[in-house]
Amino acid sequence: MSDCGCEKARRDLEEYLRNEVCHTQHSDIREHLENCPSCKDEALVAQTLTEVVARACKETAPDELREQVFARLRAVQAAH
Repeated sequence: MSDCGCEKARRDLEEYLRNEVCHTQHSDIREHLENCPSCKDEALVAQTLTEVVARACKETAPDELREQVFARLRAVQAAH
């Protein structure tokens, strides 16, 4: 395997984190991240952000907020 370099690792980072790259690319990017502190830090930030957003998307809005949003949507639809 060969180090893919910073440019490729950063360009394909999101796909790598979602396991959407082929096995060879995955191995090359993983190897690069293991040996490049800058890219490794960027990958950690991206992974942490992805996890935080995923957790936030699973939460349900409070009933009062949901009611306000739906009321506003109905008002906008009625105006059109």
